[in-house]
Amino acid sequence: MKKREQWGTRIGLILAMAGNAIGLGNFLRFPVQAADNGGGAFMIPYFISFILLGIPLMWIEWGIGRYGGTVGHGTAPGMFDALWKNRLAKYIGILGILLPLIVVVYYVYICSWTLAFGITSIFGYLPHPNVDPSSITPQEYLWPYKDHLYQYIGATSSGLFLRPTPSAYLFFIITLLLAFRILYKGIVGGIEKLNKIAIPALFLMAVVLLIRVITLPSPVGNSLKALDGFSFLWEPDLTGLLSSKVWLAAAGQIFFTLSLGMGAIMTYASYARKDEDIALDGLSTASLNEFAEVVLGSTIAIVSAVVFFGPNGAKEIAGGGAFNLGFISMPAIFSNMPFGHFFGFIWFLLLFFAGLTSVVALSQPAIAFLEDEFGWKREKSVMVLGLAFFIFAHVPIFINGALDEMDFWAGTFGLVILALMEVVIFFWIFGSENGWREITRGAHIKIPKVFYYIMKYVTPTFLVVIIVAWSYNQLPDILSKSDSGIWIARLFLVTLLIVHIVAVRVAWTRRRK
Repeated sequence: MKKREQWGTRIGLILAMAGNAIGLGNFLRFPVQAADNGGGAFMIPYFISFILLGIPLMWIEWGIGRYGGTVGHGTAPGMFDALWKNRLAKYIGILGILLPLIVVVYYVYICSWTLAFGITSIFGYLPHPNVDPSSITPQEYLWPYKDHLYQYIGATSSGLFLRPTPSAYLFFIITLLLAFRILYKGIVGGIEKLNKIAIPALFLMAVVLLIRVITLPSPVGNSLKALDGFSFLWEPDLTGLLSSKVWLAAAGQIFFTLSLGMGAIMTYASYARKDEDIALDGLSTASLNEFAEVVLGSTIAIVSAVVFFGPNGAKEIAGGGAFNLGFISMPAIFSNMPFGHFFGFIWFLLLFFAGLTSVVALSQPAIAFLEDEFGWKREKSVMVLGLAFFIFAHVPIFINGALDEMDFWAGTFGLVILALMEVVIFFWIFGSENGWREITRGAHIKIPKVFYYIMKYVTPTFLVVIIVAWSYNQLPDILSKSDSGIWIARLFLVTLLIVHIVAVRVAWTRRRK
């Protein structure tokens, strides 16, 4: 068996795992979910979901990944096949390659927006209307910024095709080349080195923005202060706990924020040493991510929105989605403060680092599959996949509605399906005692025994409830869409699934020979 790469240092491994988890969702999606679901009312089910879903699944994925690495597999098909000697196992594991690949196809494009907006911000090219924010509605004030984003990505009409600007396409190519240049250099020389630089820099920039937000003066005619933003976020309206929508949103956010059910954590863990303390490493990864999301991400975005637009305005902005908050309202807020161009640049650079580390992490499962199962050299794997990603990305770049359709199936619904399969295969088929032994092997901290029962019973039950609820609440609306762009996206997804099935079949045929 070919000797596989390993992480150079433990801190490099933890930072790489944190870079995988800390992405655009921490600073864009989480604030939107919190604001749109009642602020403080959202935080209680969020932390409960973190304990019952986030931490258990984090440990399970670390356990599966490290075990897979010891038997020469860096991706879910091989890992599931090693855990469950059944011909179906490797095909179920396809999700661990397919889902991150689909997400990267559109995620790298979104990541490129942050680089472009950061550069345009520092040079003062973003809109700057000389209007008092308190004199008009938030939507009226934000319109120039919204129009700027829509013009940039070519979403100015409802036709089949989007018409992005040449600069949008250029920055997409630059971001893609940078990501695959890092991947080309390998686990230690590329991914680990990136995260040792990007993650500390990301936290430093977030702290700078946090200090600026806390000391933010309110616009003329507005008496709101940072304390009002904190109150909106942390004072819970307990009636919100009776809403299934709030609970589902909180549980869903845990998947996004920790990159669970993606396959990337398992792939990263496969490069860990045999007796790596994955209990402590997994907890450290989750803690770094939660600090970035709850303390930094929510404060920067929500507090500033409340100060400038009031609680109702912040909730209205959040209702427009993550792009509305990150690319529209935040630039508008920065434009009304001293040195706003600089702070806008810091904001978008922070997002770019968060996005780039996630792009690299989500690309690694496909690269590992080609290396481990086909025996390709890393250089060949990276170059072939880089070309494939370039071609595939034209679907979300130019087809109207494709990005949202791909995000639902790969970045929302598929995550929970794969996570459920992980728990069932690792804790029920492989065996709960074997799974628990694998997670706790080499641990320097004692995981409370209660988590054994949470992983075996509570977590899979929670996942089934989420799948049933989403199937009932969201699937009918998703499946009823019949626009041409939606069908193109679905055809694209089905084609990728067939390609993955064939690839896995070919790989295992080669193994038998």
